[in-house]
Amino acid sequence: MKLENIAQFIDHTNVKPQATQADIKKLCQEAKKYGFYSVCVTSSRVRLAKKFLKGSPVKITCVVGFPHGSATSQTKACETSEAVKNGADEIDMVMNIGALKDKDYLYVAKDIKSVVRAAKKRPVKVILETSYLTKAEIKRACQIAKKAGAAFVKTSTGYASGGAKVADIRLMRKTVGKDFGVKASGGIRDKKTALAMLKAGANRIGTSTGVRIVKGLPAKKLSKEAY
Repeated sequence: MKLENIAQFIDHTNVKPQATQADIKKLCQEAKKYGFYSVCVTSSRVRLAKKFLKGSPVKITCVVGFPHGSATSQTKACETSEAVKNGADEIDMVMNIGALKDKDYLYVAKDIKSVVRAAKKRPVKVILETSYLTKAEIKRACQIAKKAGAAFVKTSTGYASGGAKVADIRLMRKTVGKDFGVKASGGIRDKKTALAMLKAGANRIGTSTGVRIVKGLPAKKLSKEAY
């Protein structure tokens, strides 16, 4: 994996509840300028991102069941269907974390499958929220997501108590194997950290500080939402 052009691995993200139309426009303009893989937005902003990215190769990623993952499977599937209809190319769904903790693995699998079906062959990334999980739970969640038809496992929403860690990326990569997607997100604010995640086994980075990363600027202190 060649890391010279780090922008190609970045999902340039703004999933803040206070994001305005102007913020989404800026996000899309930056994505086109720097060549990010995708923009990542909430479901209500997919149609707007589609408008701003018209004629561009930049893809649109939509978060589903965000940020807690505790919505019903039917709700997540409906949100996914609407996102696809409005132009989403990829779906980042939050796993039902409580169900995993309950060891209700069948429910977790069915929840993921409902989104995979609704995504109509578009890649689905399953957000595990690794800071809430033990190593054994991370491993089990990865196994379930892969078997359920997802395309990626992903560390974090950026809204929990912690974000991506190199050790978790290594564990996730080891569990899913070399031909499955691993996305690192949450607290990745500089190029050094992003490269460390990629070298540990991630093949996608989710961050709201993509521009600073490609410019090689030092990390800037952000609000609690460190996506």
